[in-house]
Amino acid sequence: MEGIGKILLIAGGIIVILGLILVFSQHIPFFGKLPGDIFIKKEGFSFYFPIVTFLILSILITVIVNVILHFFHR
Repeated sequence: MEGIGKILLIAGGIIVILGLILVFSQHIPFFGKLPGDIFIKKEGFSFYFPIVTFLILSILITVIVNVILHFFHR
């Protein structure tokens, strides 16, 4: 049961962090406006794909999860 408790704590923490990012994402000045993000706007159509923003978020989340898992496996 101890292992399930740790997993639930980690999952809950990740959900809280993602929720905070979604709530405050409009207040972060660089979020979604980095060089390399794709934005196409034509008459009656717009397409936005923040590829560089996703890459940076992926790297940050990977580092955070690895640090957390490192401390739990000691």
